[in-house]
Amino acid sequence: MSYDYIIVGAGSAGCVLANRLTEDLSCKVLLLEAGGKGNFLVNIPGAYSVLHRSAVDWAFWTEPQSHVLSRKLFIPRGKVLGGSSSTNAMAYVRGNAADYDEWSSLGNKGWSYNEVLPYFIKSEKHQTKGAPYHGTDGPLYVSFARNPSPLNQSFLEACSKNGIPFNEDYNGANQEGASMLQFTIKDNRRQSTATAFLLPAMKRPNLEVRTRATVKQLFIDQDRVKGIELITGKSTTEKIYCTKEVILSAGAIKSPHLLQLSGIGDKDMLQDAGVPVKHDLPGVGQNLQDHIWTPVSNLCSIATNNASVNPINLLKGFLQYSLFKKGPFCNSLIESNAFLQTDSPTGRPDIQFHFSPGHAGDDYKTDIYNLKTFPGTNGFTILVILLHCESKGFVGLRDGNPLNAPLIQPNIFSSEIDRRKLLEGLKKAMAVADDDSFRRYSPNGLNHPKRISTDEQLNEHMLKSLETLYHPVGTCKMGSDTMAVVNDRLQLHGLPGLRVIDASIMPTIISGNTNAASIMIGEKGAELIKADC
Repeated sequence: MSYDYIIVGAGSAGCVLANRLTEDLSCKVLLLEAGGKGNFLVNIPGAYSVLHRSAVDWAFWTEPQSHVLSRKLFIPRGKVLGGSSSTNAMAYVRGNAADYDEWSSLGNKGWSYNEVLPYFIKSEKHQTKGAPYHGTDGPLYVSFARNPSPLNQSFLEACSKNGIPFNEDYNGANQEGASMLQFTIKDNRRQSTATAFLLPAMKRPNLEVRTRATVKQLFIDQDRVKGIELITGKSTTEKIYCTKEVILSAGAIKSPHLLQLSGIGDKDMLQDAGVPVKHDLPGVGQNLQDHIWTPVSNLCSIATNNASVNPINLLKGFLQYSLFKKGPFCNSLIESNAFLQTDSPTGRPDIQFHFSPGHAGDDYKTDIYNLKTFPGTNGFTILVILLHCESKGFVGLRDGNPLNAPLIQPNIFSSEIDRRKLLEGLKKAMAVADDDSFRRYSPNGLNHPKRISTDEQLNEHMLKSLETLYHPVGTCKMGSDTMAVVNDRLQLHGLPGLRVIDASIMPTIISGNTNAASIMIGEKGAELIKADC
């Protein structure tokens, strides 16, 4: 079978592309996914954390972070139909209008907030919100948690008393304030892009989906990308051609990695890795950005919803979910949220709080929301998130072996400004956690870090606890400067037949969780392709 398009990566953007491109039944599409179809746990909102380091996760690690006690940080990425939309915490957050206006101001025509808003709306089937900011006819269900912990109301009250007013809809006219989170959950089941976009499209005769399909490299002939080369055995490969374009939608880690494996990237780095240079493009893999966070925790005198994760309660919750689709497994591990400014010259939030009715523990284990290591202690946690880091990193090659993980170097805290801003956010979260609004459930107040701590002690707390929020972006950035990888139509600079359409094209990271924006990029990318074909 011949194909018009080959999409590499069935993740948040790739599934959207597969759906939208095959609406035209004359357009034949091949969608490739390195992972499998997933398992029943992928569909259970409360099982989010057990998906890490499992068969549905690439389970990457960073290089040792010289400014963070030389710690390696965990970077989970979905390796399954739906990609990270099948393994994330399901928060539906669009970011700030100024984020997209900034993209536009960098010379990316068509990417201002007013121009991308219709694509957010197109995807969405919101259960309680409507025009002018929300859609009700799209394939992606968006809803609030049906049975959130009562601790969330205390969080919203504590925020209000500490200068963070209630905001009913952070995806609406204004982002700042404290809110209940919106989720990609339908009828207490995860709504990944595989569920919302891909499964309906798979009924069409013009879409072929191949799982367990590991791409070795892109196939380039006469200075044009003509297809891909799959690994089919220990020493065998298969070349698959397309007539129009290959579309990389493998995410901010794997998309630049696949370009580099194909000889597309900085020539010196490629030569050092022993990869023949086919197209010198120095920006590939550069501009890596992510959100980083540190926790604040309280103990609770009673268990509330998913606030207790001891084995008995876990079994009880799982049975409730399996039999009745009720109980704590219906919810994400995070339930409410706040956006605030501490010291933001851009006029948009620089700090985000995620509120979770579960205690993070005080032993500084990494990846704390992995239930394999999660403490069985009643409590709650505020994740203090720095939204716009000055520090930037890169994704590179260790060698030319496509089966080896890439080198991931985010350079966290290489800018002193980031440490200072996160410290201010931490202090604000400590005030919220210690507020009287929580006394009904948490009579002793702030537990971790200690209420009276010096800046030096709080800095130590950040260094021991800091993690990324698993939102890598920017490594194939959109733009027209010398370090840009794609143009504003998402076509690779200087090499026809190839587009990149996923979170890697973001020139700057958005103010909040990145999945909704990745879906929007898929929607807009599909329309750009249709307009150009």
